[in-house]
Amino acid sequence: MSLLAVRNLTKRFAGNTAVDDLSFDLKPGELLALIGPNGAGKSTTFNMISGQLPPSSGSVVFNGRELLGVPSRRMVHLGIGRTFQIAATFGSLSVLENVQMAVLSHRRKIYAFWRSAAGRYRDEARQLLEQVGMLDLAGSPCSELAYGDIKRVELAMSLAGKPRLLLMDEPTAGMATAERNALVALVKRLVVQNNMAVLFTEHSMDVVFAYADRIIVLARGQLIAQGSAEQIRAHPKVQEVYFGTGKTFETVVSQDDKS
Repeated sequence: MSLLAVRNLTKRFAGNTAVDDLSFDLKPGELLALIGPNGAGKSTTFNMISGQLPPSSGSVVFNGRELLGVPSRRMVHLGIGRTFQIAATFGSLSVLENVQMAVLSHRRKIYAFWRSAAGRYRDEARQLLEQVGMLDLAGSPCSELAYGDIKRVELAMSLAGKPRLLLMDEPTAGMATAERNALVALVKRLVVQNNMAVLFTEHSMDVVFAYADRIIVLARGQLIAQGSAEQIRAHPKVQEVYFGTGKTFETVVSQDDKS
């Protein structure tokens, strides 16, 4: 049974169609990658699903509820988490305090800002940090963390609302090979442990082919292929549209591994 059902999703900008009649499903326990060349419509699709951009037409149903028209700020309370291409943490706060703030927000307690939050939801925040392997750095200021560790803190913050669906926009952007593989391997483990669904956009083909359960490929706003890594590697239209001639996924993955 689908947790997320996207049907006939379309977005037009002044006569130009950025996303054209897109439909796909996402099941619990599935890590789904959304890929495509520059200008394929990935970001537009992602922003429509996450409520940041209104579609021209179509439907996005999460857990039986239509999401179109629901403000992005309300989606977290429906069981949808999100991470961003550029991680957003408070550098002056500790790792633990950042996660506490996320838990407070999901519990709708931020309004009580005049009350001390230092002792609230510490145990829950520590449990989230343990899930992402950051408990040892709980007392460190986020401003002192390596970028890969900041992305782990952001992941812990996104899990504060116990999401059933996690949307990740370029989660490994700016990360070296070892860091990005470690992060996506962690996400994969959390997907299995929590029976959570994840939709992510990604440019690094090494992590896409290594960890995605299924891949959907866009080109010029249209879905041109979907399937397993093996099916996408061998798909002639994907090879033609995504790379043109003279290049293969194996070449790109090899180049990613060296970066």
